[in-house]
Amino acid sequence: MPFANIKMPQAALSKAQKEDLIHRTTAMFVDFFGEGVRPYTMVLVEEVADGGYGRADEVFVVPDAFRAKD
Repeated sequence: MPFANIKMPQAALSKAQKEDLIHRTTAMFVDFFGEGVRPYTMVLVEEVADGGYGRADEVFVVPDAFRAKD
């Protein structure tokens, strides 16, 4: 069973963008493994709260300008 776990900042993508990401990721697995994997493909999109992760020893917070507008 193909499985993708995508972690991203909370509110970085709209609901429609997350749905598109799931569809495209599923399509990628189907391209690699064939149509038979579609019903067994799992794509998990996890949103990490601001301040819940860091990069280069700095706590990361998404600026309002980059937040998704639903």
